[in-house]
Amino acid sequence: MKIAMIGTGYVGLVSGVCFSDFGHEVVCVDKDPRKVEMLKAGQVPIYEPGLDALMAKNVAAGRLSFTGDLARAVAGADAVFIAVGTPTRRGDGHADLSYVMAAAEEIGRALKGYAVVVTKSTVPVGTNRAVAEAIRKAAPQAEFDVASNPEFLREGAAIDDFMRPDRVVVGVTSDRAKAVMGEVYRPLFLRDFPILYTDLETAEMIKYAANAFLATKITFINEIATLCEKVGADVKQVSKGIGLDGRIGNKFLHAGPGYGGSCFPKDTQALARTAQEHAAPMQIVETVIKVNEEIKRRMVAKILDLCGGSVNGKTVAVLGVTFKPNTDDMRDAPSLTIVPALVGGGASVRVVDPQGRREGEHMLPGVAWAGDAYEAANGADVVVILTEWNEFRALDLRRLARTMTHARMADLRNVYSAADAEKAGFTAYAGVGR
Repeated sequence: MKIAMIGTGYVGLVSGVCFSDFGHEVVCVDKDPRKVEMLKAGQVPIYEPGLDALMAKNVAAGRLSFTGDLARAVAGADAVFIAVGTPTRRGDGHADLSYVMAAAEEIGRALKGYAVVVTKSTVPVGTNRAVAEAIRKAAPQAEFDVASNPEFLREGAAIDDFMRPDRVVVGVTSDRAKAVMGEVYRPLFLRDFPILYTDLETAEMIKYAANAFLATKITFINEIATLCEKVGADVKQVSKGIGLDGRIGNKFLHAGPGYGGSCFPKDTQALARTAQEHAAPMQIVETVIKVNEEIKRRMVAKILDLCGGSVNGKTVAVLGVTFKPNTDDMRDAPSLTIVPALVGGGASVRVVDPQGRREGEHMLPGVAWAGDAYEAANGADVVVILTEWNEFRALDLRRLARTMTHARMADLRNVYSAADAEKAGFTAYAGVGR
């Protein structure tokens, strides 16, 4: 199969590389000439474990290439994937579909024979039919079908998620499109991974419903954590106790500073907005959005309390700023609320993150960057664990405490325990829900 992947952001690049590893001939397209040249030189513009090696393997095999020429990539393709950004639109919280529609029009003008145009970007219900209209308007004689194929990739584990998915969702409107998509995903079908075929609207809704539900689980356990602190319970044991129930499951039940990243914040907002427009408001999702923002502010208050009510004039060491480990993604990370609040409160903030500096330097002005946790904590009044990178899970706590002016820890990921901290010489410790 010949595949054109329009967009080389997180979803587009991971999908394009993995499709080429299936044995398909894939051309990835991007309008940014610098990014195209970077990719041609074998450089990956995002951090995703294993992606650089897999990309190099398939480029060397002649199955994967990169270009800025959309028309050349689309001509003769069996499937054309739209994987451009759909950021939150300013003013109303809806998804900005301008990049999707611009790509659809350009694809329409470039089609040379039948192809399935597949929306991989996360888009609100009804978008795929709008994509079809945009293509028809741009090229009335074009022969094509539109399909919806939402992604379910976890940053930091995206390759494994693509190669061994829980399910593949494909929304189609014709048997011909279904047959093409079946060939695209044939390697997964042969290994018995579930492929669910639906109509377009159902596929679109599955994506949003899944992300909203996961965001709700995170927010629920964070609310429980707040109550645990009030009544003297341990949220880690509560999470384990309810997670052992097969109807609930143990994933996404880890208390912390709130969800962030490229998906949950914008997708919950877009789903809530879509529901409002259809006079079917989703009160649970709207509350999840509100509570998640409150949780981030609660984390700031927790740090302030640990420092006697104020961080003015104090030095704070922040370990981790990406929204989760094993990614360089800073989008809507809790750090973007918590760190500026500390800086605004008069603190001198030192930050360390294995992959977050490239984005973080311009997103977190007014902070100093350290090479490791011990450098960040040297002379600090409090250390804050904000992202649970592996290197922060096995710190020498005694060494850390000795370097600090005041040995206090705000462990916002519950990596350690009060007993661990006290044994290592910390005079104050605050976890989440414990």
